Amino acid sequence: METKHLDRVVIRFAGDSGDGMQLTGSEFAKAAAEAGNDISTFPDFPAEIRAPAGSLFGVSGFQLHFSSSEIYTPGDAPDVFVAMNPAALKTNLRDLVEGGTLIVNSGAFIEANLKKAGYTSNPLEDGSLDTKYKVHAVDITQLTMSALDDSELTNKEKGRAKNFFALGLVFWMYGRETESEVKRIHQQFAKKPGYGDANVKVFKAGYHYGETAEVFQTVYKVPPAHFSPGMYRNITGNEAIALGLVVGAELAGKKLFYSGYPITPASSILHSLAKYKNFGVLTFQAEDEIAAIGAARGGAYGGAVAVTASSGPGIALKGEAIGLGVMTELPLVIINVQRGGPSTGLPTKTEQSDLYQAIYGRNGESPIPVIAAKSPGDTFYCAIEAVKVATKYMVPVMLLSDGYIANGSEPWPLPNLASLPRFDVKHRTDPKDYFVYQRDPKTLARDWVIPGTPGLEHRIGGIEKDALTGNISYAPENHEKQTYSRAEKIARVAQECGELDLAGAESGDVLVIGWGGTFGALRQAQQAVAAQGKKVSHAHLRWLSPLEPGLAKIIKNFKKVLVAELNMGQLRTILRAEFLIDCIGLNKIQGQPFMVREVIAKIEELVGASPAETNAAIAQASLV
Repeated sequence: METKHLDRVVIRFAGDSGDGMQLTGSEFAKAAAEAGNDISTFPDFPAEIRAPAGSLFGVSGFQLHFSSSEIYTPGDAPDVFVAMNPAALKTNLRDLVEGGTLIVNSGAFIEANLKKAGYTSNPLEDGSLDTKYKVHAVDITQLTMSALDDSELTNKEKGRAKNFFALGLVFWMYGRETESEVKRIHQQFAKKPGYGDANVKVFKAGYHYGETAEVFQTVYKVPPAHFSPGMYRNITGNEAIALGLVVGAELAGKKLFYSGYPITPASSILHSLAKYKNFGVLTFQAEDEIAAIGAARGGAYGGAVAVTASSGPGIALKGEAIGLGVMTELPLVIINVQRGGPSTGLPTKTEQSDLYQAIYGRNGESPIPVIAAKSPGDTFYCAIEAVKVATKYMVPVMLLSDGYIANGSEPWPLPNLASLPRFDVKHRTDPKDYFVYQRDPKTLARDWVIPGTPGLEHRIGGIEKDALTGNISYAPENHEKQTYSRAEKIARVAQECGELDLAGAESGDVLVIGWGGTFGALRQAQQAVAAQGKKVSHAHLRWLSPLEPGLAKIIKNFKKVLVAELNMGQLRTILRAEFLIDCIGLNKIQGQPFMVREVIAKIEELVGASPAETNAAIAQASLV
C-alpha cells in the first residue's frame, strides 16, 4: 500500500434523493474537521420532498473541500466523484476534473435506471469514461446486501445503508479513523439500534473493501491545517444565526422571542432556536408568514428582542407588517435566507435576487437597515449586529443570508463571549416630559417604552403620527418631516459600519465588489490574480443600507469596477445611481455559486490579460 500526501481535496457525493448523500457528506465533513483540516461544504439537493427515484431532477449532492491550508470555497470542481446511480453521473460528471477519480455504484446501472437518465448505452461498459477519468466500478448495492446477509432487516431497509458503504470506502481512501464515526452512527440511530448496527457493519465493510481491493492501493493523507489557537466547531450558517440571536439578546439584556413559519431554506433557524429554551428563548410557529411577523411585532411592542425569518416569498407576505415596523419604530430583526425566484422558484438553490426587495420592497418611503453575511460563521456576528442596531435605532433590520451560507459549513472558532461588548437596552420609565416620537439626537431613535409603564401610556399604529406627540396627523408638512427623519435615522446607522473589508490596495486597475455568500470565490480570485502582479482589489460589503462609508472613499480610485453577484445586477444598479460610475457586472443566475475560475476569467478580461496569464491565475487559485 502506498501513501501520498496532498494539500487539498474536493469530493462530491451524489445520488438519488433517497440515497442519503447529505448525511454521507456531512459525516465525512465531521471526520475532516476532527482531523484538523480546514473545510468548506456545499449541499445541493432537489426541491421535491421525494422526486421520482432515478430521475435527473431528483439527484442530491454534497461537495466537500478539505485542506491543510486556509480555503474560502467548497471548490470549483471535484477531484473525486462518488456516483450512486446513472442520474447522478449524468448530471454531475461534467464537473469532475480531467484525470479525476470516479467511483460508481455499478449495481444501480441497470437498464431501467440508464433509461431514466437518458443513456442509450451503459457508460461503464462502452469505454466513454476510461480515457478521461480513473474509473472504479464498485457494486455498492450488492456489497451492502452481502454485508447484511444475516440481518433481520428487510431488503429495502438493507438497501438504505449503501451510503455508509460509500462513506467507509472514502474513509479508507483518505486515511480517516473509524472509531469516532462508529460512535456517531450509534448515536444517530440510538432510537433504532438495529439500524445503527446495520449501518456500522456496512460502513466497516466499505472501509475493508478499500483495504483489500486490488484497485485501491493508495491512501491519500491531507495534513491538518494551521489554525489560530482556540476551540473550533463545524457550523452551518443557520446554526450560527441562531447562536448569534441568542447571544445578541443576552448582550442586550433582553429575552429573545422568535416567531416564524416553515420555509426552505430558513426553517432550521426555528429548529435550532427551539433547543435554547434554557436560555430564555421563546419560539412560536405561526400559521402563516403574516401571523409570524404580526406576533413578532407584538413581541417587540412588549419589550422583547423580536425576530422572524423567511425566504423571498415569505418576506413578500411580511412586507406590510415590515412597513408597520417602520412607522411604529419598533425594533425587529428580519432574516431573509435567499433562494432562487421568482415566486416559488428554486427553493433549494442559492441566489442573491432579494436585494431590491430588502431595500425597496415596501410601500411608501420605508427604508430599513440591511446587513449581509459573507459566510456561515459570519452570520453569528451579523445576527448580533442586527440585534444591536434594531434596539439602538428602534427600527426593523433585515439580515440577508442565502441557501449557500445557510446549509454550507466551515470550522468556526468559538468566540470569547466575555469579550463581546454589551449594549444593554434601557427602557424609559420616567413620565416627565415624555413624547412618543421624541428622538435621541445622535441616533434619532425614539424611546422604547414597555406598555403598562405608569404614566407612559401611549398608542402606536400604521397611520402617520405627529413628529413629537405621536398623535395621528394628516398634516402635509408633518408627513414630510417624519419621512425625512426615518430616512436620516437609517443613514446614521453608518456610524456602526466599521472598516470596509478590503483586500488589496485602495487604488488600482480593477476593484471587485461583492456582498453576501460570494465572498469566498471573489476573495480567492482576487488573491490569485494579485499574486500574478495585477493591480486588483476586492471590497466585500457587509452593510448595504446604508452603504458602507468606506466604499465611497475608494471606489473612484480604480479604472474599472466589477460588481459580482448572483442576480441580474441589483447592487450594480444601486452603485451606479449612488456614485455615477458605469460599473461592470459579473452575473450568474443558475442556482449555483460562483466558481473561482469564472471570476478570474472576468478580471483577467478587464485587465487585458492573455489566455496564458488567465490559465496561470486559475492554476494559482488552487494554491491560494
